[in-house]
Amino acid sequence: MKITKAAFATLAVAALALGGCSDSTSGDANKDTAGDAAYTVGVIQLAQHPALDAATKGFEEKLTELIEADGKTVTIEVQNASGDSATAATIANGFVSDNVNLIMANATPALQAAAQATTDIPILGTSVTDYGAALDIEGWTGTGSTGFNISGTSDLAPLDKQADMVKELVPDAKKVGILYSSSEANSVYQAEEMKKNLEGLGYEVEFFTVADSNDIAAVTQKAVDSSDVLYIPTDNTLASAAETIDAVTGPAKKPVIAGESGICEGAGLATLSIDYYDLGAKTAEMAYEILVKNADPSTMDIQTADATKKQYMAERAEALGITIPDDYEAIVVEEEE
Repeated sequence: MKITKAAFATLAVAALALGGCSDSTSGDANKDTAGDAAYTVGVIQLAQHPALDAATKGFEEKLTELIEADGKTVTIEVQNASGDSATAATIANGFVSDNVNLIMANATPALQAAAQATTDIPILGTSVTDYGAALDIEGWTGTGSTGFNISGTSDLAPLDKQADMVKELVPDAKKVGILYSSSEANSVYQAEEMKKNLEGLGYEVEFFTVADSNDIAAVTQKAVDSSDVLYIPTDNTLASAAETIDAVTGPAKKPVIAGESGICEGAGLATLSIDYYDLGAKTAEMAYEILVKNADPSTMDIQTADATKKQYMAERAEALGITIPDDYEAIVVEEEE
């Protein structure tokens, strides 16, 4: 797979133009920073959220375990962009200036920021749904390698099976509203694919898009008024505002099928989700191959989660009067101390 010439040119220019991003600082990024024993890894996490937190934790713990078992050491610096793409870009440029050995980008905007900051330092993404949409890769089929300095793991759960959940749990529904952020490339991809799947099952589907967090309540209300059931994909903007969504969908008694467990916990009825800790750990295994065994990220296939599981929120199911099949697992909400 190859990135489009225009997109690659944009990335290359950005890598040189943004602060601290010259070739001289990143050309030796795959060399150890302290003899042959120490590595430095920079982590850009888009925002604080249970799924992203779990992915970062899995990455940190697994990579430390693998590196130390090899008799070496690793310093992992985690920085959080607080949901702001500009901040993510600043963090990425800082890591390039520091000449880190590898950048791990947690969530799509973080990956895009890292890609703009360097075309030399190896980059691994995680919690990224579709690399083709995120990086504008020409001819992307959803699998394979990117052909440049980026690889990683995808958090895309099977969308056709999520569509089947709508049929299974809300069989009398006729209209499905898909609620998502139009500014997130991966959300757009999921929404379009989910629409195809749902229409194939005979549903009438309508998109309801939010530009930013300010219009979530109003757009959710429109979706509730026009739909029998809502679907929310894996979406960082909406994940950070799940309580706002629940404040609208809950009183209206409209079921929400979610793309991942964090959104489901905050506002959903059910989800087909992956384990984000395991996804982060798998990303760490890829990082180990790059750091210690000099693997080339341009030839490393994008990896996906090993397993999925059906989950539901028992309290919402009861409130909606929906009977949940036995193959679903109840999400246990941990109470804050």
